[in-house]
Amino acid sequence: MSTSQRSLRLLSLLQTRRYWSGDELAQRLEVSLRTLRRDVDQLRELGYPVQAERGVGGGYQLAAGAALPPLVLDDQEAVALVIGLQSTVHGGEHALADAGLRALSKVIPVLPARLRQRAQALASSTVPLVSQHSSAALVDPQVLVVFAQACRDGERVAFEYRDAQGKNSSRRVEPAKLVNVGNRYYLVAYDLDRADWRSFRVDRAENAQPRALRFAPRQIPGGDAAQFVRTGLRGSGNLQASARVYASAQELFSRVGRWFEIQPLDEVSCRVSITESDLRWVAFGLAMCEARVTEVQPAQLRELLVDWSNRLAPGSDT
Repeated sequence: MSTSQRSLRLLSLLQTRRYWSGDELAQRLEVSLRTLRRDVDQLRELGYPVQAERGVGGGYQLAAGAALPPLVLDDQEAVALVIGLQSTVHGGEHALADAGLRALSKVIPVLPARLRQRAQALASSTVPLVSQHSSAALVDPQVLVVFAQACRDGERVAFEYRDAQGKNSSRRVEPAKLVNVGNRYYLVAYDLDRADWRSFRVDRAENAQPRALRFAPRQIPGGDAAQFVRTGLRGSGNLQASARVYASAQELFSRVGRWFEIQPLDEVSCRVSITESDLRWVAFGLAMCEARVTEVQPAQLRELLVDWSNRLAPGSDT
């Protein structure tokens, strides 16, 4: 459990009961008393009034705060709000996670009592399943806000950008839309120096500054920012690959639509295609289709799939 996630759990516990002993809280959080004290200090830094009673049998409680009117939300709105903020907290050890925790700590206390109890139950009972090999995109919240405001207000922005090869450059753009893909944000914008549309990973951008120069909105190629980003994510290599996959277009769009072009052939199969520089990624994408695959092109991809299949098949003696 990360520090931000543990702080969320601690906050929820403090809100469910007037007083907790240090030993009880440490046991619930599965941490040492020293770690518990650090977590309490973090909540205080976030602006939450946690009172501590020193000595043997000492404990913690939330101090009475200023009374705030309850938020007017129905059940579904309250759940959606808590889930959204909680997913940000669970996203990783970075500024957005801390910001999500601060927001959640302010939202839950001002919910109506009935909804507050449900929100607390949801927040305290949910834990993330995070792969040890996954890496969260470390988005600078300030950069994200500058981009969002520039998209809204039609204002040019300048920023420093590091591309996939690690090359740094200065960019001047006219922002159009932000697109959220998994745990990453992409900015779709017109690059003034290159006189063309580009998508930029927000976690690779730094020092974003509005230029106080307004512009007339341009038409995004294809008219769809999400599709523009999706097309870019499908690869810019020089190997053409395709296959017939025996699944519906709807199933394939949900599974691999981020990478593959999908063309329905009949009611039970589709043609998927991609341009990529590494056939291993294509093979992995075909495996993600979770369906029978035929008519694989090129021959190197067929050989790779056969090799993987032979190596992954259970041995006859097992």
